[in-house]
Amino acid sequence: MGKAVIPELPQRTGRDFGGRRGGGAATRITEIRRRKRSAAAGRWANFLVLLVLACAAAVLVAIPQATGSRTYTVRTDLMAPAYPAGTFLVVKPTPLSQLKYGDVVTYRPTLDSTEVLTRRIVGFGAQQNGERTLITKADNAVVNDAQPVHARQIMGKPLYAIPLAGYLAGAAGDMDRDLLMVQAAAGLAGLCMLLIFLGARRRRTG
Repeated sequence: MGKAVIPELPQRTGRDFGGRRGGGAATRITEIRRRKRSAAAGRWANFLVLLVLACAAAVLVAIPQATGSRTYTVRTDLMAPAYPAGTFLVVKPTPLSQLKYGDVVTYRPTLDSTEVLTRRIVGFGAQQNGERTLITKADNAVVNDAQPVHARQIMGKPLYAIPLAGYLAGAAGDMDRDLLMVQAAAGLAGLCMLLIFLGARRRRTG
């Protein structure tokens, strides 16, 4: 009887069954899974960035514009810890008749002043002509402010405040704050569109 012939097994050459290098089908599957995880992580990162930008655009631009508010930067610690230096302050116009004891108010020290002050109301007064005025005081001051605040000086009541964000606005110096907010909104919108475009492109090429 002749000897049985045992077929030789193919030698591993580092190629898969399709003739391509890459360590075999298992390696290809691992690589596909890695790319999917990377793509998913990228999409989540883009989503989080877009969410942060949307929130920033809302609190820094959209809400002040929608409520007719003005924005200011607190430059001293006289109202700390409620409003420390560097706070971005959004002030909504509020008439004197709607202000009460303990409220915080933002006003001009004089009618022709470009500076504004933010103080707490500690009382009310009246002029000889019957005009009602405010008595104010900084939270960290020992005595009340020397001059009463008239209705025409009042800019409004703080709607909300963002600590430290005022430093970004302060870096713009004497630029028009409203123009700066519009430019910031346009920049945020452009960045959002860029991230959406890059995300869509990654999905097509992934």
